[in-house]
Amino acid sequence: MVESLFRVLDWAQQFSDPLAWLVLAAFLGGAALEYVGRDSARTLTVVAWILFAAFWFSLIHHYLIDSKSIIEGIGSIIAVPASVYTGYLLLRGRDSLFVLSRAIAAMGLIFLPFEAIPMLTTGLIEIVTHQTELLMGVFGQTAPADYRVVSGAVVGRPDRRSTFLFVAENGHRLTYTIRIACTGLGSMAIIGGLIAAVRAPLAQKFRALSVSLPVIYALNLVRNTFIGLTFGQQRLHIAPDLILGLFSATDPYRVSYFIADRILAQSLSVVALVGITWLVVRELPVALVVVEDLLYMVTGTEYDLHAIN
Repeated sequence: MVESLFRVLDWAQQFSDPLAWLVLAAFLGGAALEYVGRDSARTLTVVAWILFAAFWFSLIHHYLIDSKSIIEGIGSIIAVPASVYTGYLLLRGRDSLFVLSRAIAAMGLIFLPFEAIPMLTTGLIEIVTHQTELLMGVFGQTAPADYRVVSGAVVGRPDRRSTFLFVAENGHRLTYTIRIACTGLGSMAIIGGLIAAVRAPLAQKFRALSVSLPVIYALNLVRNTFIGLTFGQQRLHIAPDLILGLFSATDPYRVSYFIADRILAQSLSVVALVGITWLVVRELPVALVVVEDLLYMVTGTEYDLHAIN
């Protein structure tokens, strides 16, 4: 039965890209219909949430099996019933969820073009790679003698400078590639979508953007540098049997990467996103409605965070 489930998950991931665009179209359609009236927008927006659940279902195999990301894998599993539940609450009349729905539409508008248009994808990745390379150079003198960065990039794709190459004294090659997920774009899209979705003066929105996006970008560069150096220099080769068993892997050179990225960096990214959201709502209190809705869905209790704020 478990094997059959994994086959279904593997089959479903082929639909993730078309589902992403379908989800975006449905949320944008719902946002547009809001100007006619929320009753007109409700049905389409509920459908958008159901499609969003299907989208997250299609990503479970990618995150959990292919990428071996426990946090993202569990997150995608939770997102399936959470999306369905959100649609149900909206159908039942919780109109505050229209704000969260608009936020999802805005997030998609920010993120998907960078993933779909090669020129944008390559440009952003190469900028982040170059800046990560500069930061690595700052700490380069601490590298053990048996490891060295051979070049800032050049393995992998010939059309994209995005892969760091580390070579051990025994000749073993370790590569660390900057991908679109390593640019901080996902977190910036989440915060940018939240800010775009609420109705507030533009000055407030710009202040919220100014205190959040630069912080996300800077922290992401620190994250890339930390992962690159600890993996390339094998700084976190701790409890290899336990880590390899946990991630169903066999390559002992991957232990430092799993600890640096899949455990430490991804966990701290969640904490950082919560902190950055707090910075945003300090500048844009109206955004608290989204936080209140999320807390209600998790706890079943209504909160008035405006009174606390």
